[in-house]
Amino acid sequence: MAHLRNLSEHLAGDTARAPDATIQLMKRRRLPGRAKTNRRTDRSRRPAELVIITGMSGSGKASVLKAFEDLGYYCVDNLPVQLIPQFAELAVQSSEIRLTALVVDVREGSKLENLPAILKFVRRMIPTKVVFLEASDEVLLRRFSETRRPHPLGLDSSVKTALKEERRHLSRIRRLADFVIDTSKFNVHELRALIKERFHEQSAEKSILISCVSFGFRQGVPEDSDLVFDVRFLPNPHFVPEFRPLTGRDHRVAKYIRSFPQTREFISRISDLLVYLIPHYIHEGKAYLTIAFGCTGGQHRSVMIAEEVGKRLRGSDYRVKVVHRDSPG
Repeated sequence: MAHLRNLSEHLAGDTARAPDATIQLMKRRRLPGRAKTNRRTDRSRRPAELVIITGMSGSGKASVLKAFEDLGYYCVDNLPVQLIPQFAELAVQSSEIRLTALVVDVREGSKLENLPAILKFVRRMIPTKVVFLEASDEVLLRRFSETRRPHPLGLDSSVKTALKEERRHLSRIRRLADFVIDTSKFNVHELRALIKERFHEQSAEKSILISCVSFGFRQGVPEDSDLVFDVRFLPNPHFVPEFRPLTGRDHRVAKYIRSFPQTREFISRISDLLVYLIPHYIHEGKAYLTIAFGCTGGQHRSVMIAEEVGKRLRGSDYRVKVVHRDSPG
């Protein structure tokens, strides 16, 4: 424990009772039936691991922590940063508590500034990953408005001002993260599914959510697009009177667009290209990929192509959702 005492002396605050406090806090987090789950997955054979979850308020940290609980991790919410070394040592020494996850955020106040030094220290004790969650200000403001909860930085300022201050406060920690996940585009279920896929038995081969978006260039290119493909080179069903009120989801319109050889070749080539590219995006830590297909109005060609490419990617075992931004209905 000498090395822990040395760190404690380096940090502000009294941690003399830290080991007991950590164990008591973990006991309160134990879920019914967890022992049975641990026996089934045989965590004692897994190497010890610590995951630190941090990031912006309202970005989904509670949902991510729940996903780690479902994976069999021993989880603690809002653990004081000065107890992290004791928590890590417990995981190293215990034959039962091997996989651990905790949430640390701005609720810690000024003591959060010690996290980079503590992180450097615990990484010498146990394999440690930092997951940093964020979202756009627009999304975070909407979430705070919907839940009507105050921002943890206080009630004396607006949520918008508090978010700006929080980003500044967390910028150094964000740079230390192993995974940065923008949750703006995720619902709760998608976010949990991403975490479960990425951390289940350390496999991240398919841990990405792909969005195939159709749009019309008249309304502008989607701002969140990662890849944009222009399909206006394909014959336009708009000029076929019976197809004009329909969309690319109608089987007659889809059959018409697919009848041209350039359509079939484009779908095949683009699908092959994406199947090649996506693993590289995953390797670089990307959690969400938006692929946009645009035609003139966003009603026929782009809709059909987005549906077809989405189907091909699902066939390669990726999680795909198809969104038609400008298509009626």
